[in-house]
Amino acid sequence: MASQALQAISPIDGRYASKTASLIPFFSEEALIKYRVKVEIEYFIALVELPLPQLKGFDTALFDDLRRLYTGFSTADAQHIKDTEKVTNHDVKAVEYFIKEKFELLGLQQYKEFIHFGLTSQDINNTAIPLSLKEAIHSSYLPVFSQVHEKLKALSVEWKDIPMLARTHGQPASPTRLGKEIQVYVVRLEEQLTILKSIKNAAKFGGATGNFNAHHVAYPGIDWRAFGQQFVHQLGLHHSFPTTQIEHYDHMAGLFDCLKRINTIILDLDRDIWTYVSMDYFKQKIKKGEIGSSAMPHKVNPIDFENSEGNLGIANAIFEHLSAKLPVSRLQRDLTDSTVLRNIGVPIGHTLIAFQSTLKGLDKLLLNESKFKADLENNWAVVAEALQTILRREGYPNPYEALKGLTRTNEAISQKSIADFIETLDVSEAIKVEMRVITPENFTGI
Repeated sequence: MASQALQAISPIDGRYASKTASLIPFFSEEALIKYRVKVEIEYFIALVELPLPQLKGFDTALFDDLRRLYTGFSTADAQHIKDTEKVTNHDVKAVEYFIKEKFELLGLQQYKEFIHFGLTSQDINNTAIPLSLKEAIHSSYLPVFSQVHEKLKALSVEWKDIPMLARTHGQPASPTRLGKEIQVYVVRLEEQLTILKSIKNAAKFGGATGNFNAHHVAYPGIDWRAFGQQFVHQLGLHHSFPTTQIEHYDHMAGLFDCLKRINTIILDLDRDIWTYVSMDYFKQKIKKGEIGSSAMPHKVNPIDFENSEGNLGIANAIFEHLSAKLPVSRLQRDLTDSTVLRNIGVPIGHTLIAFQSTLKGLDKLLLNESKFKADLENNWAVVAEALQTILRREGYPNPYEALKGLTRTNEAISQKSIADFIETLDVSEAIKVEMRVITPENFTGI
């Protein structure tokens, strides 16, 4: 591990840096600056294409040169802007000055005052950040989510015929199948993914207090609302209107709530698999050289699921704060959203770490079929539901109570005691035959 990683305050940038590196192009300080430059440049190009009267003479062949200011954006460029910010004490203004310097180098001095024309800093931030978030979800989050989802789908098929004793309230219950229990998580994730994809990625773009005041006073004949909507849509975002000085963040809060629900589903899975490991339903593949416990050589701990659970907890705590805090701002704007927005990559980072840990844990699992069979064989009482339901169908008097009396004795319920009970029933031989073939292994439903 490099010394820089060893000195990192957050494990996202230290211990787990390799697992979150894909987020750097979206949530680092350099990335934020780059996205701001992109919005400023694309806004200027949109003004040229409108066109504003003073920009009619602009050579559109220079658009590629302008776009290279962000497509070729470097760490040195970001550092230059940060150095300027030390003087301006304003991050977006430093970006504006950077672009003006580039205009002068390109011989475009006469047009430089139309950079950031009529805008407030939040027009840039509230477009740049939703854009970076949208692209991060697409490029970094969804591929790892898909790996987890596909792995679970494959396991649900692989284990579809494995009968398993169910447990409700921790007690033996009507048997199920392992593949079906995994399928529960598959479908839950699919349903949340549908919701996730339906959430709008919204941007605010409307001047100092959202009314295009400066734009309208300078060019009252232009439909600035239509312009703002078209500009934001061209970037692949939804235009929020009307707004105050800032985006209301309702859609972003919805996104974070959805990511939190997905995390909760994975956390639920982690705990179930952890429990199955503790029940010896699964063994775990041993990697040469790995140590499970510093004191107990025999142990192979389910650490991947524990790591995932811990990271999901941190992620959800931050998602909870983001979704609760961001939609709330005093009057037309306070500054509390600014520092909060700088942390949106943090819960996504912890989420990626968690997903990768869950995947690693799932890849280690070795099915211990003998334990599944033993648990079923030791819990013949669970077929009582099947027997009493058949008796209900046949109009047998008090079937529930009859089975309750059998299964709540202190004596162990076995295949023989169930068979003996069936023989005491005043039903036809055909019904008894139907009952005799029911076992914990085949009483698994559909």
